Amino acid sequence: MAAQHAWKFSRMGGFDQVRLDTAEDLKNLEHLDLKLWAALACPVKGLEMDERTLALIDTDGDGRVRAREVIEAVQWCEDHLKDVGALKQGGDSVPLAQINDQTDSGKAILASARRILSDLGRGDATSISLADVSDTAAYFAQTKFNGDGIVPAEAASDDATKAAIADVIACMGAAADRSGKPGVNQANVDAFFAQCQAYSDWSKKGADAAVSPLGGGTGAALAAVNAVRAKVDDYFARCAMAAFDARSLSAVNRKEEEYLAVAAKDLSITAQEIAGFPMSRIEAGRPLSLTDGVNPAWAGAVAALRTAAVEPALGKGKASLTQAEWAQVCEKVAPHAAWLASKPATAVEKLGGARIDELLASGAQARIGALVAQDAALAKEFEAIGQVERLCRYYRDLYRLLSNFVNFQDFYSRKHKATFQAGTLYLDQRACDLAVRVNDAGKHGAMAGMSKCYLAYCDLTRPSGESMQIAAAFTGGDNDYLMVGRNGIFYDRKGRDWDATITKVIDNPISIRQAFWSPYKKFVRMIEEQVAKRAAAADAEADARVAAAATATANADKNAPGQPAKEPKKIDVGTVAALGVAFGAIGTLLGMLIGGLSSLFSTNPFWVICIALFGIMMLISGPAMLIAWLKLRQRNLAPILDANGWAVNGRVKMNVPFGGSLTSVAETPLGSVPADADPFAEKRSPWPGIIKWVVILGFVWSFCNHQGWIYDLSHKLSDGKFTLGTSKSDRLAAEKAAEAKAALEKAADEKK
Repeated sequence: MAAQHAWKFSRMGGFDQVRLDTAEDLKNLEHLDLKLWAALACPVKGLEMDERTLALIDTDGDGRVRAREVIEAVQWCEDHLKDVGALKQGGDSVPLAQINDQTDSGKAILASARRILSDLGRGDATSISLADVSDTAAYFAQTKFNGDGIVPAEAASDDATKAAIADVIACMGAAADRSGKPGVNQANVDAFFAQCQAYSDWSKKGADAAVSPLGGGTGAALAAVNAVRAKVDDYFARCAMAAFDARSLSAVNRKEEEYLAVAAKDLSITAQEIAGFPMSRIEAGRPLSLTDGVNPAWAGAVAALRTAAVEPALGKGKASLTQAEWAQVCEKVAPHAAWLASKPATAVEKLGGARIDELLASGAQARIGALVAQDAALAKEFEAIGQVERLCRYYRDLYRLLSNFVNFQDFYSRKHKATFQAGTLYLDQRACDLAVRVNDAGKHGAMAGMSKCYLAYCDLTRPSGESMQIAAAFTGGDNDYLMVGRNGIFYDRKGRDWDATITKVIDNPISIRQAFWSPYKKFVRMIEEQVAKRAAAADAEADARVAAAATATANADKNAPGQPAKEPKKIDVGTVAALGVAFGAIGTLLGMLIGGLSSLFSTNPFWVICIALFGIMMLISGPAMLIAWLKLRQRNLAPILDANGWAVNGRVKMNVPFGGSLTSVAETPLGSVPADADPFAEKRSPWPGIIKWVVILGFVWSFCNHQGWIYDLSHKLSDGKFTLGTSKSDRLAAEKAAEAKAALEKAADEKK
């Protein structure tokens, strides 16, 4: 099938671009060699095209539309339209008669479109627009149930279920509903109630006698034991050391010097020095007293231990604790410690056990699940609305994308602006239509400079605070007054105006005429710069001399008595010699120039002199004109687009005629009333015009006289009575005589 289809091409931009004129062209697009596509990829953002449409075409969501995705979009339209060629007509409304009802998906789209129109009160309409779909989708998205499987709290009809949904959101986080409200989905609900059940099971296990042998006070007992565990263990370890060797008794108790150091300060029960001392006085085999002789810093903790743990475990009135009894108390609370360590990590704990048990017993999980299922049941209906929206967007925008992707028809036809043209820049009496958005002028310029175009990067701002950057191509006029800092106005494709300021330029030739005068303009600018530098240097030197003279005058009376005044600095002999050589070289150059011109004027007719001067000008301007000619024929749009993320598939040339159409220069419209005389205009000197006509007439007279035409004409008109100019025979004779004389002079010189 691909080999049978006859493609048509147009020569645009210096390369062949395929034409997509018929439905068959679109149907066979997948068989078109990718090497013949104008572009292979483009960004979703930054183009003058609906981003939503481009996002639908970008099926992999990578932010770039590729050739394969464009083909798939065309094939999707082929499946859902009776005539895919209708894409060329486009429009904001899709005729219902164009929707393909021969496929299941086409029937679903047609049925959904008719239902939308019916809901809008336009059941007899024959077409559906994107606005119709957008209104319905917006309304549908704001309803309680909209097919996304997410329900907000407002979807519940009773307060208990609303509160349960709010608890799920508070613990598990919210999922965004199509309406924009926070809601819950089935996964969140299941995870929430699973955590509630785990926490409830763990909490109930803590009520067992094996886990809480001291009943409800087991937790307080464990906390009291943990508060002093390390210190009590330390006490019994020190007592064991004293029992092992009596010599260690003074070491395991603190020394007297340490008590003196503490006593020298203001004492407080919570002082760190006291807290570091043993729990009680150390003696071999001595039980830990719970009432007397306890370290003051630990007295409160020991009292809590006695009340919460020791007496419930060992009996009332217990005033001391042996090491074995301490081990018995620790063993008593060990199961409770293990149970606490097994507590599941959940987000629902903050709700509290009572609220968790209430949620589990209320049946809230089933009620919320039913709401989610009711919402999810509408997914196909909402998806059908989405498919109608896709069809409307493709019908309106897809062919336009093809005309800026498969080929660049919009760009070269000049009937419509291309998708990459951001608007028009008005600056320096010019309107530049080739302006593209850029994100980073530095990165963009590194690639775009290869386009051989004169590019001006501008920062755009609006009073509302919006800002963006563009790169505008100047393809007409000259660049004399295009420099960083110049301001203009930019109109985007929506007609909004922006303040534009040039921030960077990439200099390239704009025209051959500009290139002709560029060497002379550069020479004049160089002279101006040198004159300005010399003037500034001379002014600085004069100021320095005045300052030096003033200083010398002020210090004249400070010279030491008997010492001669300082002699002024003499001019260096080497400097004089160097100046002499420089002036001599300049004089020699001027002499040679004057001699050459004198010889030229004395030995050649005026018309030859004119041609010679024109030749000199061409020698000066010719290289610049040649370079400009080459660059103007190499101007290429591809680097400008590639720098923006495109994948342009060839050299998109902008020759001189086409480039001229992209930048229009200010001209007085035809039929305009001539302007009145400017009362402040400078008087124009007549001499330039007089000199121009004198040169032209002199050239014509000299050339005609050289050919003998003036002599022949005047001789003929006067019947031989008088003649003007020199006859051709006389001129030839004079030339021969001059040649003979020159030969004799040369021979005489050789003899000498």
